[in-house]
Amino acid sequence: MAVHEGYNRQRLFVASCIALVTTAMAFSIRADILKELGVQFNISHEQQGLVNLMGIWGFPIAILIMGPLCNVVGMGRLLTLASIGHITGTLLTILSPQIGGFPMLLLSTLIIGLSNGTVEAVINPLVATMYPEEKTHKLNVLHAWWPGGLVIGGLLTAGLAYLGFGWQVRMGTILISALIYLALILGQKFPPTERAEAGVPFSEMFKEILRPGYLLLMLIMCMTAITELGPDQWVGSVLTDIVGIRGILFLVYTAGLMFVLRQFFAGVAVKAFTPPGLLAICSVFAAVGLFWLSVSFGSPAMAFIAATLFGIGKTYYWPTMLGITSERFPKGGEFLLAVTGATGMIAAGVAGPVMGAIYDHYTIANLPPDIADKVVINGRYSPEAAQRLMEQSPELRAAIEEALRHGASMAFKYVAILPVILIFVFTAMYLYFRARGGYRPVRLDEEKGGGL
Repeated sequence: MAVHEGYNRQRLFVASCIALVTTAMAFSIRADILKELGVQFNISHEQQGLVNLMGIWGFPIAILIMGPLCNVVGMGRLLTLASIGHITGTLLTILSPQIGGFPMLLLSTLIIGLSNGTVEAVINPLVATMYPEEKTHKLNVLHAWWPGGLVIGGLLTAGLAYLGFGWQVRMGTILISALIYLALILGQKFPPTERAEAGVPFSEMFKEILRPGYLLLMLIMCMTAITELGPDQWVGSVLTDIVGIRGILFLVYTAGLMFVLRQFFAGVAVKAFTPPGLLAICSVFAAVGLFWLSVSFGSPAMAFIAATLFGIGKTYYWPTMLGITSERFPKGGEFLLAVTGATGMIAAGVAGPVMGAIYDHYTIANLPPDIADKVVINGRYSPEAAQRLMEQSPELRAAIEEALRHGASMAFKYVAILPVILIFVFTAMYLYFRARGGYRPVRLDEEKGGGL
Protein backbone atom coordinates (compact mmCIF):
# COMPACT_ATOMS: atom_id res chain seq x y z
CA MET A 1 0.00 0.00 0.00
CA ALA A 2 1.35 3.36 -1.02
CA VAL A 3 2.48 5.85 1.60
CA HIS A 4 2.18 9.53 0.65
CA GLU A 5 3.70 12.45 2.58
CA GLY A 6 3.96 10.47 5.82
CA TYR A 7 0.41 9.10 5.72
CA ASN A 8 -1.11 6.03 4.08
CA ARG A 9 -3.13 7.60 1.27
CA GLN A 10 -4.64 4.37 -0.01
CA ARG A 11 -5.75 3.21 3.44
CA LEU A 12 -7.30 6.59 4.23
CA PHE A 13 -9.11 6.61 0.89
CA VAL A 14 -10.52 3.13 1.54
CA ALA A 15 -11.58 4.15 5.06
CA SER A 16 -13.30 7.22 3.60
CA CYS A 17 -15.18 5.02 1.14
CA ILE A 18 -16.36 2.64 3.88
CA ALA A 19 -17.40 5.57 6.07
CA LEU A 20 -19.52 6.79 3.16
CA VAL A 21 -20.92 3.27 2.75
CA THR A 22 -22.07 3.49 6.38
CA THR A 23 -23.94 6.75 5.80
CA ALA A 24 -25.56 5.33 2.66
CA MET A 25 -26.61 2.13 4.42
CA ALA A 26 -28.31 4.21 7.10
CA PHE A 27 -30.19 6.06 4.33
CA SER A 28 -31.31 3.03 2.31
CA ILE A 29 -32.26 0.91 5.31
CA ARG A 30 -34.30 3.77 6.77
CA ALA A 31 -36.05 4.14 3.38
CA ASP A 32 -36.90 0.42 3.41
CA ILE A 33 -38.15 0.24 7.00
CA LEU A 34 -40.04 3.56 6.90
CA LYS A 35 -43.37 1.86 6.17
CA GLU A 36 -42.80 -0.53 9.08
CA LEU A 37 -41.88 2.36 11.35
CA GLY A 38 -45.14 4.02 10.33
CA VAL A 39 -47.08 0.98 11.56
CA GLN A 40 -44.86 0.38 14.61
CA PHE A 41 -45.29 3.95 15.91
CA ASN A 42 -48.64 4.65 14.13
CA ILE A 43 -47.34 7.80 12.42
CA SER A 44 -48.60 9.56 9.27
CA HIS A 45 -46.62 10.09 6.06
CA GLU A 46 -45.88 13.63 7.22
CA GLN A 47 -44.51 12.31 10.54
CA GLN A 48 -42.49 9.71 8.64
CA GLY A 49 -41.10 12.64 6.69
CA LEU A 50 -40.10 14.12 10.06
CA VAL A 51 -38.05 10.98 10.76
CA ASN A 52 -36.29 11.55 7.44
CA LEU A 53 -35.86 15.20 8.41
CA MET A 54 -34.01 14.27 11.62
CA GLY A 55 -31.71 11.96 9.68
CA ILE A 56 -30.98 14.52 7.03
CA TRP A 57 -30.79 17.73 9.07
CA GLY A 58 -28.34 16.20 11.51
CA PHE A 59 -26.02 16.14 8.51
CA PRO A 60 -25.79 19.94 7.90
CA ILE A 61 -25.61 20.69 11.63
CA ALA A 62 -22.56 18.45 11.97
CA ILE A 63 -20.88 19.38 8.71
CA LEU A 64 -21.12 23.11 9.41
CA ILE A 65 -19.61 22.66 12.86
CA MET A 66 -17.05 19.99 12.05
CA GLY A 67 -15.98 21.16 8.57
CA PRO A 68 -14.07 24.27 9.70
CA LEU A 69 -12.57 22.22 12.57
CA CYS A 70 -10.97 19.60 10.30
CA ASN A 71 -7.53 21.15 10.61
CA VAL A 72 -8.01 22.40 14.19
CA VAL A 73 -9.22 19.19 15.83
CA GLY A 74 -7.80 16.82 13.24
CA MET A 75 -9.58 14.76 10.62
CA GLY A 76 -8.69 11.48 12.32
CA ARG A 77 -10.35 12.47 15.61
CA LEU A 78 -13.48 13.69 13.84
CA LEU A 79 -13.82 10.50 11.80
CA THR A 80 -13.43 8.45 15.00
CA LEU A 81 -16.20 10.50 16.60
CA ALA A 82 -18.41 9.82 13.59
CA SER A 83 -17.99 6.06 13.91
CA ILE A 84 -18.91 6.17 17.61
CA GLY A 85 -22.01 8.17 16.71
CA HIS A 86 -23.03 5.66 14.05
CA ILE A 87 -22.76 2.83 16.55
CA THR A 88 -24.64 4.70 19.31
CA GLY A 89 -27.41 6.03 17.04
CA THR A 90 -28.03 2.61 15.49
CA LEU A 91 -28.34 0.91 18.88
CA LEU A 92 -30.73 3.58 20.18
CA THR A 93 -32.90 3.27 17.06
CA ILE A 94 -33.19 -0.47 17.57
CA LEU A 95 -34.17 0.04 21.22
CA SER A 96 -36.49 3.02 20.65
CA PRO A 97 -39.81 1.08 20.96
CA GLN A 98 -38.75 0.03 24.47
CA ILE A 99 -36.96 3.14 25.77
CA GLY A 100 -38.76 6.24 24.56
CA GLY A 101 -40.99 5.51 21.60
CA PHE A 102 -41.30 8.00 18.76
CA PRO A 103 -39.25 10.78 20.46
CA MET A 104 -36.34 8.35 20.92
CA LEU A 105 -36.67 7.30 17.28
CA LEU A 106 -36.30 10.95 16.29
CA LEU A 107 -33.32 11.48 18.62
CA SER A 108 -31.47 8.36 17.50
CA THR A 109 -32.06 9.24 13.85
CA LEU A 110 -30.64 12.70 14.56
CA ILE A 111 -27.50 11.13 16.09
CA ILE A 112 -26.99 9.07 12.94
CA GLY A 113 -27.52 12.20 10.85
CA LEU A 114 -24.89 14.05 12.89
CA SER A 115 -22.47 11.18 12.30
CA ASN A 116 -23.22 11.23 8.57
CA GLY A 117 -22.46 14.94 8.46
CA THR A 118 -19.20 14.49 10.35
CA VAL A 119 -18.12 11.85 7.83
CA GLU A 120 -18.87 14.21 4.94
CA ALA A 121 -17.09 17.08 6.71
CA VAL A 122 -13.90 15.03 6.82
CA ILE A 123 -13.73 12.88 3.71
CA ASN A 124 -14.30 15.63 1.12
CA PRO A 125 -11.38 17.88 2.15
CA LEU A 126 -9.32 14.77 2.89
CA VAL A 127 -9.67 13.47 -0.67
CA ALA A 128 -9.26 16.97 -2.17
CA THR A 129 -6.02 17.29 -0.20
CA MET A 130 -4.68 13.86 -1.13
CA TYR A 131 -5.51 14.23 -4.85
CA PRO A 132 -5.11 17.96 -5.67
CA GLU A 133 -4.66 17.45 -9.43
CA GLU A 134 -7.83 15.41 -10.00
CA LYS A 135 -10.34 16.61 -7.43
CA THR A 136 -13.60 16.22 -9.38
CA HIS A 137 -12.59 12.78 -10.65
CA LYS A 138 -11.53 11.45 -7.23
CA LEU A 139 -14.53 12.98 -5.49
CA ASN A 140 -16.74 11.14 -7.98
CA VAL A 141 -14.89 7.88 -7.29
CA LEU A 142 -15.21 8.46 -3.55
CA HIS A 143 -18.91 9.26 -3.87
CA ALA A 144 -19.43 6.16 -5.99
CA TRP A 145 -19.55 4.50 -2.57
CA TRP A 146 -22.67 6.45 -1.64
CA PRO A 147 -24.72 4.49 -4.21
CA GLY A 148 -22.46 1.52 -3.46
CA GLY A 149 -23.58 1.72 0.15
CA LEU A 150 -27.21 2.10 -0.95
CA VAL A 151 -26.84 -1.16 -2.88
CA ILE A 152 -25.20 -2.96 0.04
CA GLY A 153 -27.76 -1.69 2.54
CA GLY A 154 -30.67 -2.25 0.17
CA LEU A 155 -29.74 -5.84 -0.65
CA LEU A 156 -29.10 -6.60 3.02
CA THR A 157 -32.42 -5.21 4.20
CA ALA A 158 -34.39 -6.80 1.32
CA GLY A 159 -32.70 -10.18 1.84
CA LEU A 160 -33.18 -10.16 5.59
CA ALA A 161 -36.82 -9.08 5.18
CA TYR A 162 -37.37 -11.97 2.77
CA LEU A 163 -35.97 -14.32 5.40
CA GLY A 164 -38.43 -12.94 7.93
CA PHE A 165 -36.18 -10.68 10.01
CA GLY A 166 -37.73 -7.54 11.49
CA TRP A 167 -36.62 -3.96 11.02
CA GLN A 168 -34.43 -3.97 14.13
CA VAL A 169 -32.16 -6.72 12.78
CA ARG A 170 -31.90 -5.01 9.40
CA MET A 171 -31.03 -1.72 11.09
CA GLY A 172 -28.31 -3.49 13.05
CA THR A 173 -26.31 -4.27 9.90
CA ILE A 174 -25.10 -0.65 9.93
CA LEU A 175 -22.91 -1.57 12.90
CA ILE A 176 -20.71 -3.79 10.70
CA SER A 177 -19.45 -1.07 8.36
CA ALA A 178 -19.15 1.44 11.21
CA LEU A 179 -16.80 -0.90 13.06
CA ILE A 180 -14.77 -1.58 9.90
CA TYR A 181 -13.96 2.05 9.14
CA LEU A 182 -13.23 2.66 12.82
CA ALA A 183 -10.65 -0.14 12.71
CA LEU A 184 -9.08 1.27 9.53
CA ILE A 185 -8.49 4.77 10.92
CA LEU A 186 -7.31 3.96 14.43
CA GLY A 187 -3.66 4.91 14.82
CA GLN A 188 -3.39 6.43 11.33
CA LYS A 189 -1.75 9.77 10.54
CA PHE A 190 -3.91 12.29 8.64
CA PRO A 191 -2.62 15.20 6.52
CA PRO A 192 -3.41 18.88 7.08
CA THR A 193 -6.08 20.24 4.75
CA GLU A 194 -5.06 21.63 1.35
CA ARG A 195 -6.02 25.15 2.44
CA ALA A 196 -3.93 24.98 5.62
CA GLU A 197 -0.99 23.40 3.80
CA ALA A 198 -1.02 26.27 1.29
CA GLY A 199 -0.95 28.82 4.10
CA VAL A 200 -4.35 30.40 3.37
CA PRO A 201 -5.45 32.14 6.61
CA PHE A 202 -8.47 30.81 8.51
CA SER A 203 -10.22 34.19 8.22
CA GLU A 204 -9.74 34.32 4.44
CA MET A 205 -11.32 30.89 4.13
CA PHE A 206 -14.54 32.20 5.71
CA LYS A 207 -14.65 35.29 3.47
CA GLU A 208 -15.02 33.11 0.37
CA ILE A 209 -18.65 32.35 1.22
CA LEU A 210 -19.55 35.97 0.36
CA ARG A 211 -18.46 35.67 -3.27
CA PRO A 212 -21.51 36.08 -5.58
CA GLY A 213 -20.50 33.10 -7.69
CA TYR A 214 -20.43 30.84 -4.67
CA LEU A 215 -23.82 32.10 -3.44
CA LEU A 216 -25.22 31.11 -6.84
CA LEU A 217 -23.57 27.71 -6.45
CA MET A 218 -25.36 27.24 -3.10
CA LEU A 219 -28.72 27.86 -4.74
CA ILE A 220 -27.91 25.37 -7.48
CA MET A 221 -26.83 22.82 -4.86
CA CYS A 222 -30.27 23.10 -3.24
CA MET A 223 -31.96 22.14 -6.49
CA THR A 224 -29.60 19.28 -7.35
CA ALA A 225 -29.83 17.81 -3.83
CA ILE A 226 -33.64 17.91 -3.76
CA THR A 227 -33.74 16.29 -7.20
CA GLU A 228 -31.36 13.53 -6.16
CA LEU A 229 -32.27 12.85 -2.53
CA GLY A 230 -35.89 13.98 -2.19
CA PRO A 231 -37.42 11.13 -4.24
CA ASP A 232 -34.94 8.61 -2.78
CA GLN A 233 -36.44 9.17 0.68
CA TRP A 234 -39.84 8.03 -0.58
CA VAL A 235 -39.25 5.62 -3.42
CA GLY A 236 -39.01 2.56 -1.13
CA SER A 237 -42.22 3.27 0.77
CA VAL A 238 -44.16 4.53 -2.26
CA LEU A 239 -43.36 1.73 -4.68
CA THR A 240 -43.92 -0.94 -2.05
CA ASP A 241 -47.44 0.46 -1.63
CA ILE A 242 -48.48 0.96 -5.23
CA VAL A 243 -46.39 -1.18 -7.59
CA GLY A 244 -46.57 -4.39 -5.61
CA ILE A 245 -42.84 -5.15 -5.29
CA ARG A 246 -40.30 -4.01 -2.71
CA GLY A 247 -39.55 -0.41 -3.61
CA ILE A 248 -36.09 -0.73 -2.07
CA LEU A 249 -35.12 -2.85 -5.09
CA PHE A 250 -35.65 0.18 -7.34
CA LEU A 251 -33.37 2.19 -5.05
CA VAL A 252 -30.79 -0.60 -5.23
CA TYR A 253 -31.02 -0.69 -9.02
CA THR A 254 -30.56 3.07 -9.53
CA ALA A 255 -27.81 3.09 -6.91
CA GLY A 256 -25.97 0.27 -8.68
CA LEU A 257 -26.21 2.21 -11.93
CA MET A 258 -24.80 5.30 -10.22
CA PHE A 259 -21.97 3.29 -8.67
CA VAL A 260 -20.80 1.95 -12.03
CA LEU A 261 -21.04 5.36 -13.74
CA ARG A 262 -19.17 7.19 -10.96
CA GLN A 263 -16.54 4.53 -10.34
CA PHE A 264 -15.60 3.79 -13.95
CA PHE A 265 -16.76 6.66 -16.17
CA ALA A 266 -16.49 9.85 -14.09
CA GLY A 267 -13.02 10.78 -15.32
CA VAL A 268 -13.95 10.32 -18.98
CA ALA A 269 -17.28 12.16 -18.59
CA VAL A 270 -15.73 15.17 -16.83
CA LYS A 271 -13.02 15.52 -19.48
CA ALA A 272 -15.44 15.09 -22.39
CA PHE A 273 -18.17 17.48 -21.27
CA THR A 274 -16.59 19.62 -18.47
CA PRO A 275 -18.39 19.69 -15.09
CA PRO A 276 -21.12 22.21 -16.11
CA GLY A 277 -21.78 20.45 -19.42
CA LEU A 278 -22.00 17.07 -17.71
CA LEU A 279 -24.51 18.42 -15.19
CA ALA A 280 -26.65 19.92 -17.98
CA ILE A 281 -26.86 16.50 -19.65
CA CYS A 282 -27.65 14.85 -16.31
CA SER A 283 -30.51 17.28 -15.74
CA VAL A 284 -32.17 16.23 -19.00
CA PHE A 285 -32.14 12.59 -17.93
CA ALA A 286 -33.30 13.45 -14.40
CA ALA A 287 -36.24 15.54 -15.61
CA VAL A 288 -37.49 12.92 -18.06
CA GLY A 289 -36.92 10.02 -15.67
CA LEU A 290 -38.53 11.65 -12.66
CA PHE A 291 -41.64 12.77 -14.56
CA TRP A 292 -41.97 9.33 -16.14
CA LEU A 293 -41.60 7.74 -12.73
CA SER A 294 -44.48 9.87 -11.48
CA VAL A 295 -46.87 8.40 -14.07
CA SER A 296 -45.68 4.77 -14.09
CA PHE A 297 -46.84 3.61 -10.66
CA GLY A 298 -49.20 0.98 -12.07
CA SER A 299 -46.52 -0.76 -14.14
CA PRO A 300 -43.29 -2.24 -12.75
CA ALA A 301 -41.80 -2.36 -16.27
CA MET A 302 -42.44 1.34 -16.90
CA ALA A 303 -41.17 2.21 -13.44
CA PHE A 304 -37.98 0.28 -14.20
CA ILE A 305 -37.33 2.27 -17.40
CA ALA A 306 -38.12 5.56 -15.64
CA ALA A 307 -35.85 4.63 -12.73
CA THR A 308 -33.04 3.93 -15.21
CA LEU A 309 -33.28 7.41 -16.73
CA PHE A 310 -33.58 9.03 -13.30
CA GLY A 311 -30.61 7.02 -12.00
CA ILE A 312 -28.42 8.21 -14.88
CA GLY A 313 -29.60 11.77 -14.39
CA LYS A 314 -28.80 12.08 -10.71
CA THR A 315 -25.47 10.22 -10.90
CA TYR A 316 -22.99 13.09 -11.05
CA TYR A 317 -24.90 15.84 -9.22
CA TRP A 318 -23.46 15.68 -5.69
CA PRO A 319 -19.75 14.90 -6.27
CA THR A 320 -19.45 17.20 -9.28
CA MET A 321 -20.96 20.10 -7.35
CA LEU A 322 -18.35 19.45 -4.64
CA GLY A 323 -15.69 19.28 -7.32
CA ILE A 324 -16.72 22.63 -8.79
CA THR A 325 -16.66 24.14 -5.29
CA SER A 326 -13.16 22.90 -4.57
CA GLU A 327 -11.79 23.66 -8.04
CA ARG A 328 -13.25 27.14 -8.50
CA PHE A 329 -13.09 28.34 -4.87
CA PRO A 330 -9.97 26.62 -3.46
CA LYS A 331 -9.36 29.31 -0.85
CA GLY A 332 -12.66 28.34 0.74
CA GLY A 333 -11.08 24.98 1.54
CA GLU A 334 -12.81 22.66 3.98
CA PHE A 335 -15.32 25.37 4.98
CA LEU A 336 -16.89 25.83 1.55
CA LEU A 337 -16.96 22.08 0.99
CA ALA A 338 -18.81 21.78 4.31
CA VAL A 339 -21.23 24.57 3.42
CA THR A 340 -21.94 23.05 0.01
CA GLY A 341 -22.73 19.66 1.53
CA ALA A 342 -24.78 21.22 4.32
CA THR A 343 -26.76 23.31 1.84
CA GLY A 344 -27.64 20.21 -0.14
CA MET A 345 -28.74 18.23 2.89
CA ILE A 346 -30.79 21.08 4.35
CA ALA A 347 -32.65 21.34 1.06
CA ALA A 348 -33.12 17.56 0.87
CA GLY A 349 -34.27 17.56 4.50
CA VAL A 350 -36.99 20.09 3.72
CA ALA A 351 -38.01 18.01 0.70
CA GLY A 352 -38.76 14.95 2.86
CA PRO A 353 -41.69 16.26 4.91
CA VAL A 354 -42.85 18.54 2.07
CA MET A 355 -43.11 15.55 -0.25
CA GLY A 356 -44.83 13.66 2.56
CA ALA A 357 -47.35 16.46 3.05
CA ILE A 358 -48.07 16.57 -0.71
CA TYR A 359 -48.40 12.78 -0.69
CA ASP A 360 -50.89 12.91 2.21
CA HIS A 361 -52.87 15.83 0.75
CA TYR A 362 -53.51 14.26 -2.63
CA THR A 363 -54.07 10.80 -1.14
CA ILE A 364 -56.79 12.17 1.15
CA ALA A 365 -58.28 14.24 -1.68
CA ASN A 366 -58.68 11.11 -3.82
CA LEU A 367 -60.19 8.86 -1.15
CA PRO A 368 -63.94 8.16 -1.30
CA PRO A 369 -65.60 10.10 1.55
CA ASP A 370 -66.72 6.98 3.46
CA ILE A 371 -63.16 5.59 3.41
CA ALA A 372 -61.59 8.96 4.25
CA ASP A 373 -63.74 9.11 7.40
CA LYS A 374 -62.07 5.90 8.60
CA VAL A 375 -58.42 6.48 7.63
CA VAL A 376 -58.07 10.22 8.27
CA ILE A 377 -57.64 10.76 12.00
CA ASN A 378 -57.28 14.29 13.40
CA GLY A 379 -56.69 15.58 9.89
CA ARG A 380 -53.83 13.13 9.21
CA TYR A 381 -53.67 10.05 7.03
CA SER A 382 -53.24 6.99 9.30
CA PRO A 383 -51.24 4.13 7.73
CA GLU A 384 -52.35 1.79 10.52
CA ALA A 385 -56.07 2.50 9.94
CA ALA A 386 -55.59 2.20 6.17
CA GLN A 387 -53.80 -1.13 6.58
CA ARG A 388 -56.64 -2.52 8.71
CA LEU A 389 -59.21 -1.35 6.18
CA MET A 390 -57.34 -2.81 3.20
CA GLU A 391 -57.38 -6.22 4.88
CA GLN A 392 -61.19 -6.21 4.99
CA SER A 393 -61.91 -6.49 1.24
CA PRO A 394 -60.28 -6.23 -2.21
CA GLU A 395 -62.54 -3.28 -3.07
CA LEU A 396 -61.35 -1.23 -0.11
CA ARG A 397 -57.73 -2.12 -0.90
CA ALA A 398 -58.15 -1.04 -4.53
CA ALA A 399 -59.70 2.29 -3.54
CA ILE A 400 -56.96 3.13 -1.04
CA GLU A 401 -54.17 2.05 -3.40
CA GLU A 402 -55.63 4.21 -6.16
CA ALA A 403 -55.63 7.21 -3.83
CA LEU A 404 -52.04 6.44 -2.82
CA ARG A 405 -51.08 6.36 -6.49
CA HIS A 406 -52.48 9.85 -6.99
CA GLY A 407 -50.72 11.16 -3.88
CA ALA A 408 -47.35 9.68 -4.80
CA SER A 409 -47.62 10.81 -8.41
CA MET A 410 -48.17 14.43 -7.43
CA ALA A 411 -45.29 14.39 -4.93
CA PHE A 412 -42.89 13.20 -7.65
CA LYS A 413 -44.26 15.60 -10.29
CA TYR A 414 -43.57 18.61 -8.09
CA VAL A 415 -39.91 17.60 -7.72
CA ALA A 416 -39.60 16.98 -11.48
CA ILE A 417 -39.85 20.74 -12.05
CA LEU A 418 -36.39 21.31 -10.55
CA PRO A 419 -34.24 19.40 -13.08
CA VAL A 420 -36.08 21.23 -15.88
CA ILE A 421 -34.84 24.51 -14.37
CA LEU A 422 -31.36 23.01 -13.94
CA ILE A 423 -31.12 22.20 -17.66
CA PHE A 424 -31.14 25.93 -18.40
CA VAL A 425 -28.90 26.84 -15.44
CA PHE A 426 -26.10 24.41 -16.29
CA THR A 427 -26.32 25.13 -20.01
CA ALA A 428 -25.87 28.84 -19.25
CA MET A 429 -22.90 28.02 -16.99
CA TYR A 430 -21.33 25.86 -19.71
CA LEU A 431 -21.69 28.65 -22.29
CA TYR A 432 -20.31 31.19 -19.81
CA PHE A 433 -17.08 29.24 -19.34
CA ARG A 434 -16.84 28.39 -23.03
CA ALA A 435 -16.94 32.10 -23.90
CA ARG A 436 -13.99 32.61 -21.53
CA GLY A 437 -11.77 29.87 -22.90
CA GLY A 438 -13.33 26.88 -21.16
CA TYR A 439 -13.76 25.55 -17.66
CA ARG A 440 -10.59 24.97 -15.65
CA PRO A 441 -9.66 24.50 -11.98
CA VAL A 442 -8.22 27.51 -10.14
CA ARG A 443 -4.84 27.22 -8.45
CA LEU A 444 -4.50 28.32 -4.83
CA ASP A 445 -1.58 30.56 -5.73
CA GLU A 446 -3.65 32.59 -8.22
CA GLU A 447 -4.22 36.12 -7.08
CA LYS A 448 -8.01 36.32 -7.50
CA GLY A 449 -8.71 32.98 -5.88
CA GLY A 450 -11.17 31.79 -8.49
CA GLY A 451 -14.94 31.95 -8.74
CA LEU A 452 -17.65 31.39 -11.29
